[in-house]
Amino acid sequence: MKIAIAQINCTVGDLSGNRIKITDYARRSQLLGASLLITPELALSGYAPEDLLLRDDFNAVCEIELTKLSISTPEITLVVGHPHQFNGQLFNAASVLQNGKITATYHKHALPNHSVFDELRYFTAGNEALVFDHLGTKFGVLICADVWEENPAQMAKKAGAEFLLALNASPYHIDKLTTRVEILSERVKETGLAIIYANMVGGQDELVFDGASFVLNNAGHITQQLPAFEETLSIVEIIDHCPVTVAPAPALTLEASVYNALKLGLCDYVNKNGFPSVVLGLSGGIDSALTLAIAVDALGAKRVKVVMMPSQFTADISINDAQKMAQLVDVAYSELPIKGLFELFRETLSPEFKNLPFDTAEENLQARIRGMLLMALSNKFGSIVLTTGNKSEIAVGYSTLYGDMAGGFSLLKDVPKTLVYKLAQYRNSISQIIPERIITRPPSAELRAGQTDQDSLPSYDILDAIMQAYVEEDLSQDEIIQRGYSLTDVKRVTQLIDRNEYKRRQAPVGVRITQRGFGKDRRYPITCKLDFSSKI
Repeated sequence: MKIAIAQINCTVGDLSGNRIKITDYARRSQLLGASLLITPELALSGYAPEDLLLRDDFNAVCEIELTKLSISTPEITLVVGHPHQFNGQLFNAASVLQNGKITATYHKHALPNHSVFDELRYFTAGNEALVFDHLGTKFGVLICADVWEENPAQMAKKAGAEFLLALNASPYHIDKLTTRVEILSERVKETGLAIIYANMVGGQDELVFDGASFVLNNAGHITQQLPAFEETLSIVEIIDHCPVTVAPAPALTLEASVYNALKLGLCDYVNKNGFPSVVLGLSGGIDSALTLAIAVDALGAKRVKVVMMPSQFTADISINDAQKMAQLVDVAYSELPIKGLFELFRETLSPEFKNLPFDTAEENLQARIRGMLLMALSNKFGSIVLTTGNKSEIAVGYSTLYGDMAGGFSLLKDVPKTLVYKLAQYRNSISQIIPERIITRPPSAELRAGQTDQDSLPSYDILDAIMQAYVEEDLSQDEIIQRGYSLTDVKRVTQLIDRNEYKRRQAPVGVRITQRGFGKDRRYPITCKLDFSSKI
């Protein structure tokens, strides 16, 4: 028996487009000799539809498209994920399509309501197993979070399953694949059943689905590993309920997986939302350089424009490095000096600012002038502005509202500064496109003479470690100090993180690559008097 895995990139809301894609994969599967095809979770609607699921008209069209899909694929058995409105309730479902008909429907049992998931807002949990017969083998169906718990798989086995099929829309974060394999191995160990894990691929707002589908035999060993971050159709050969071992797709390093996640997230956000191109401010610094590299790799040089906006505080080497990188990647480059505009604003404000020293007001004014220019280009040419701030800066508010935060997509929003450097070095290991001086020189916003980031912040290795402990691990200040960090640094960083929630709420969406990004993962109140340092 041959079973096909459709590791596909679905678009939320494009119900007919997703149906056409699944139909195409079904026909290709048949040509490859497969008699059964598995799609990802909610493949028909895309994941996650969010409050579209609250609309009866949306769910009604889903049912119509499911019927069309069953009629158009009579020669192959298809297991497809979709929302299912039934008896006044909505379910996260998977239906078995056979001989042009919908023969059975499974309702997901485990509805995650944590991290980026809020399925309890929309769905009712199922409580029955689904086992169907195909060519003499009984297959049990599970959906995503079902395999993270023991009971659904056990119920499928008790209902007679001899092989498990898991439909998934499992979003990427660093080391997620390792965790998936460990969890699935537990299910195999408990049931003694082999399992096919079919995962979605593609970007959806801040989420990236990495695919990386795999097959485990009944001993819990990987027999097939599909590539990450690629749409693909793969055939699994089954002999006596046991999957045949094939050569796995090459494993990715941490830097390679993150880089590919960022590239895919940007590509799908731009293309699925219909933007013709992107524009970004190129400063000669590491963040804008990495953003440019990813943008060119994701979209091609012809769809990327960069603008250097020097002020009187911009070093010549910054301009030279920006020009050099733009030439290396062959993108449209222009310079729009802001010195004159800055002086004009200062003159206009002089009656208000009279006798007051140069401070963050003047620094932020420069950032906002640049933001205005980029947004003007966006309006004129339809390009989306990519902001270039990283997670470390966004965490502590080292960014300017309506300035460097102005834009439509924050590519590095969940990438700590220390990882930015590693990604730049990784990209240069493929081909040297980021000038080495950009990587080695001290980072600076260049908003005043002789400025460096460390004038205002701890070193990034310290800042990032404290940020990870506080944001991603939810450690207290005491616990972070026990890891060897100074009381001064811990209080400073954590207080800055707490104080700047209002900025993050106004930031553009960006790709999530850690276990807890600033977005759906972390929903802290803006107005809050809780003092976590009271025990120190």
